Amino acid sequence: MSVAAPEVLRRGLGLVPLAAIVFFNVSGGPYGIEDTVPAFGPGLTLLLLVVTPFIWSLPVALVMSELAAAMPDEGGYITWVRRAFGPFWSFQVGWWSWIDSFVDVAVYPALFVEYLKFWRPDMGALERWVLALAFIVVLTGLNLAGVRPVGLAAVVLAILALVPIALFVVIGAFVPARVPWQPFAPDSGSVAATLGLGLAVVMWNYSGWDTASTVLGETKQPERAFVRAQLATLPLIALAYVLPVAVGLASGATAWGDWDTGTLPVIAAGVGGAWLGHAVAAGAVISTAGLFMSLLLTNSRLPFVLARDGMMPRALGVLSASTGTPWRAVVVSALCYAAFAAFSFKELIVLNVWLYSLALLIELAAFLRLRRAAPDLPRPWRVPGGSAGAVIVAVLPAILALVAMATAGWANTLAGVIAALTGPAAWLVVRRRVAA
Repeated sequence: MSVAAPEVLRRGLGLVPLAAIVFFNVSGGPYGIEDTVPAFGPGLTLLLLVVTPFIWSLPVALVMSELAAAMPDEGGYITWVRRAFGPFWSFQVGWWSWIDSFVDVAVYPALFVEYLKFWRPDMGALERWVLALAFIVVLTGLNLAGVRPVGLAAVVLAILALVPIALFVVIGAFVPARVPWQPFAPDSGSVAATLGLGLAVVMWNYSGWDTASTVLGETKQPERAFVRAQLATLPLIALAYVLPVAVGLASGATAWGDWDTGTLPVIAAGVGGAWLGHAVAAGAVISTAGLFMSLLLTNSRLPFVLARDGMMPRALGVLSASTGTPWRAVVVSALCYAAFAAFSFKELIVLNVWLYSLALLIELAAFLRLRRAAPDLPRPWRVPGGSAGAVIVAVLPAILALVAMATAGWANTLAGVIAALTGPAAWLVVRRRVAA
């Protein structure tokens, strides 16, 4: 039996579970970051990992924290954009973000299988497909159980994913063999050519500070919890990227040109022995589970909220009477992720940055619009620095988003434009059907 959404939304996420959800929405740890090292060089990779949180993550986190404090509603940025620009742009942001999630979340079943290859390097195509499908089914089932079980599971998975990395960093810090930032780039003339792409890839690894806002209506004291979760998680994520990459490079256990997706456990084994390699591989597998589970939670709320607001079929706005979960939106989202999981990890990253940046630009514009048009809107927490501070934290990431879109390459740009144009088309189709 199911009932209408407004009757049974449940606030099951406390501060710590919300922080774990933010952690997985943005990062999940350094697993999957290995590809950046041979692509951009040790020095440029480390520089981007250090700088990007300050010029990208922190401004976006501050913007989203103020909006969450002012309007702590289910749907997060969908409701903020609706307040600023009306239902059309609210739908576009929700639709683009949902389409973007097909690309983003589909990465993690593939990464799950990549890290399992540490134990089964001769894994066949059929076995890979079965394992990826089982991964999706199990974590979808957990989401159907409700927001509280997902939050508690996220806390456990975050701890289990980070403990092996902490061990790797501590042990590796005592066995440095080389300077980790040399060479700076793959060759001396490649810095300018690779900087834009490198920034886009690292931005992807530091993106998602708005994503957890979609479950504000299921969070306890969201106007306070959201900003605390954001500001507590940001330094943890930055350290979880910079330290293991630096230690791995300094160890010399694997030549930097040979780093690839799934290499981190091999490096760990070279640093601390086979047991550490197994521990890091297990952490990677656990991380992919936390990523998929948490992103399914937050992204499934997009069609749910759009349906609740009359901008998608009402069937997607139905909640389970027993768990308070938008189960139809969860199942439909999971099916889409399963379909897109057929693509490889490397093929998806830059397209994901393009789509995410497009939606983020609208969200940042909504922040500035609401600062100007609704100055009396209660804001229990706000970006410091007055109007100048607000402009800085909105304009800086907007510029970076535009740079990432401009350097995505013609194929990803074409795919991004086509994906963006599905928004107005979907608006016309859905609005007609809903009205009928």
